[in-house]
Amino acid sequence: MVNRLTLKFVFWFFLITLVAFASQKLGLNIQQITAVVIFFASVFATLLFWDFRVAIAFLGVGILLVTHTVDLESLMKFASLEIILFLVGMMVLVGLLKESGFFAWLITLILGIRNLTARKFVFILVVFSALLACCVDEVTSIIFMVAAILEICDFFEVEPTPYIIISVFSTNIGSTGTVLGNPIGILIASKSGLTFEDFIIKAFPLMGVCLLSIILLVMVWYRKEIKVLEKRIKELGANEIFMRLISIPPKRQLKIALGVFGFTLFFIALHHRLELLWNLETNTLLLSIPLISAGLVMIWKWKKARSYIEKDVDWWTLLFFLLLFAKAGTLKYTGATDVLAMKIFSAAGANPSVLIGTILWTSSFGSSILDNVVLVTAFIPIVQSFKNLGFALQPLWWALLFGGCLGGNITLVGSTANIVALGIIEKEKNIRITFFRWFWIGLTVGVVTTSIVWLALTFLPFYR
Repeated sequence: MVNRLTLKFVFWFFLITLVAFASQKLGLNIQQITAVVIFFASVFATLLFWDFRVAIAFLGVGILLVTHTVDLESLMKFASLEIILFLVGMMVLVGLLKESGFFAWLITLILGIRNLTARKFVFILVVFSALLACCVDEVTSIIFMVAAILEICDFFEVEPTPYIIISVFSTNIGSTGTVLGNPIGILIASKSGLTFEDFIIKAFPLMGVCLLSIILLVMVWYRKEIKVLEKRIKELGANEIFMRLISIPPKRQLKIALGVFGFTLFFIALHHRLELLWNLETNTLLLSIPLISAGLVMIWKWKKARSYIEKDVDWWTLLFFLLLFAKAGTLKYTGATDVLAMKIFSAAGANPSVLIGTILWTSSFGSSILDNVVLVTAFIPIVQSFKNLGFALQPLWWALLFGGCLGGNITLVGSTANIVALGIIEKEKNIRITFFRWFWIGLTVGVVTTSIVWLALTFLPFYR
């Protein structure tokens, strides 16, 4: 009997054969076809062979080199080492915050608000999940939010599932607000020249409107569950437990950690102004400030420096990103993305509004079934190619950012934050969220928020 792994391999081989055939029909040459097939082989591997994705990425890069599809110097350039180093620095800082008890302290501080009601709790949950995702990566944010939600729901003896789902939605939306919220934010910023300031001025307000819409949606969708929580809050009383939670003041180590993190955020926020003042290349400080902060942390905590690098930095994921970026760059190097951009250009009828909608909705629904970093990495060289066709790229970058993040809410596997949250609730409470229990509310949230962004990018000159 054929086992499941063999069937997956046959299906994977069928998909990449289909990609090769489609590439040939599009008129790509042999080098372009090789680059496209190897890139999509990695993309499909993330869907079918999650545990083998790094191994397949290794094989793909090796084949690109030995077939002369790309040279070694260009491959190293396309690997976007600056983004990897940025993420390493931020992961070290997050490790320090975790060790210092920052997340537990902050969550309990927010939840200690007096006269708590169920609706107020949902509002706080949405806003806090989003803001936390803006400051640290979405995965770290959701880990601590899920832990807090489980503790609170245990106390009130209510089912945690609706509040976990609400927090995940808010985290994915919140990750669009700043460069720091999602790896695709720093990826897009580094490739487009957009600054932290641009994100705050343009992405953050739009993120706020999307948050407001889901507050209204979940209040209606989960009205029965909210009524149950309201009843339990009145029966048990919320203030006593929350006042006990926030009775622990921040320790000296936490205060220093907050100072380091605040220093980092301050200079990241001002990076564009300082780069102009000091005549530095765009995003030089954005990418280097986390490294400087991480270096100071490792000097301060020198006995644990090795632990920060080995345990808090997710090298497995970063290595996959590095190789994926290299393969996406090869698409541009061979000219394959120029051909694809021209095809999309022709399909859109040279209409900027249609093109914005195409990028936004394709990336939104694409990220619902595929890791958004993989999807955005594939789209970046295509978007860059539109510059040669006379298009203003900035609205396309915003379309790619919001589509990649908001589409993650549609399905269970649409975002890394989704998968992490589901894993925790299954492990801790033995609760399995079915596909359709998530899908109907996820589709509603995804379509509504993406529509808001589509209207803004299409009709507001501010985003052009």
